[in-house]
Amino acid sequence: MKKYGYLLIIGLVVVAGIFVINAPPQEDKTALDPKQSSDTETTFARPKKSAHYESNTPAHESILAAPPINIVIDFNFDLASNSSISIVDTNDIEYGSGDTSVDRNKLALRRSMSHDSPDGVYTVNYNACWPDASCHDGSFQFAINRSLDEDYLDLRNRSAVEIKLSDIAFKPARVKVSAGTRITWLNDEEVTHYVNTDAHPSHTYYPAQNSNALAKGEEFPLVFDKAGIYPYHCSAHASDMIGSIIVE
Repeated sequence: MKKYGYLLIIGLVVVAGIFVINAPPQEDKTALDPKQSSDTETTFARPKKSAHYESNTPAHESILAAPPINIVIDFNFDLASNSSISIVDTNDIEYGSGDTSVDRNKLALRRSMSHDSPDGVYTVNYNACWPDASCHDGSFQFAINRSLDEDYLDLRNRSAVEIKLSDIAFKPARVKVSAGTRITWLNDEEVTHYVNTDAHPSHTYYPAQNSNALAKGEEFPLVFDKAGIYPYHCSAHASDMIGSIIVE
């Protein structure tokens, strides 16, 4: 009897094996859904960093809810005046506005960007030149997607707006205001905070937006006149305490 039981088990195993071998291939659940193609995503090329490069604003691969007021690239070596920045879209149309300039400290290179630049991916190509007449090129990319402004609190048509610094956060963190609005940051907790323009630690994107240390109850006011986006942070809590302003 045991013999027949063993034979039955072996037979069932063989049948199961045949079924598995002939079964239709299962769908790979890890594969991308073809409906979710790359046209719903933004892809960026690998950045190229020149010699003595430190940082740039906007950051590489950042997707902004409005055009930046300017492109700023930071270095740790003195720049020569013949350095340059080009800002082009995917059709190689130039959206840089005015001339490239070197900051007074000679460590930051900047160029304004047209405030009416359309949505899309932009490539920043730069040539950083040194006093010895040598030049070194680099590049990075960012994108503009105005639909992201839905995440911003709409405070337009107000002459004054207050942002509180509380619980290691800017409240509200993302605001949209009209040109000419006076924004005042108020430290509402015991921890010392700062208001600093990107990038960290160079703070060069919009230097006027750099406060002194703010103790509890202290304020930092600033009027925003130029349309565009203003990313910022608290330099004492740079990775956690970030904010953004859209000026229209």
